[in-house]
Amino acid sequence: MAEKLLEIRNLKKYYGKGDSEVKALDDVSFDVYKGEMLVLLGNSGCGKSTLLNIIGGMDSPTSGQVLLNGTDITSYKDRELTDYRKEKIGFIFQFYNLLPDLTALENVRMSLPKKDSEHLSEKTLELVGLGDQKMHQYPSQMSGGEQQRVSIARALVKNAEIILCDEPTGALDDKTGRKILELLQDIVRKQGQTMVIVTHTTPIASMANRVITLRDGKIQKEVVNEHPVDAKDIVW
Repeated sequence: MAEKLLEIRNLKKYYGKGDSEVKALDDVSFDVYKGEMLVLLGNSGCGKSTLLNIIGGMDSPTSGQVLLNGTDITSYKDRELTDYRKEKIGFIFQFYNLLPDLTALENVRMSLPKKDSEHLSEKTLELVGLGDQKMHQYPSQMSGGEQQRVSIARALVKNAEIILCDEPTGALDDKTGRKILELLQDIVRKQGQTMVIVTHTTPIASMANRVITLRDGKIQKEVVNEHPVDAKDIVW
């Protein structure tokens, strides 16, 4: 049996009251296992990004639990949540969220607490295909795909417990997006990284080990892919 890394228990996130109440998440429960790629699939407004933000410690639930290695992060104070985001979670966003005045290398190095991290940052950028002079370029000098590779390196370099990806191909063309998906899949397969990807693009789900489909704040279905598709073969 695969080892549980993350446990989501009876998670609720409600906004408003009475007739105006919105149930962004309505009693959601599932597990995430070490070394798997899990896709959270659904249309806009289904609750998947809210769920990702709560797992990442960027939002708090109305009720329920998020347990990482058995510890409930919903009970954390602000300082503990800051440490959690910094040390346990890697984030990959749709629009990269790079600091424009820093080079690729400097953006990656920002994720590490130690100042003597340049060598590790360089090796990580090389891993995602940004060696040599590319790592010394600023975001404005890079393509969208290159910027997303910097974002991936930034998430990888701190050896996070889990990487959370919010529509990681949403701002990219199909060809570039497929290359990014190949890289993400390679990271899971070769390094044993645990990864959760939020997407509304159904074909992307075929590359995951498991797919959880959300609708109106609830889990509609859960599917195990016995034979995940290679990312290079995905068409959307």
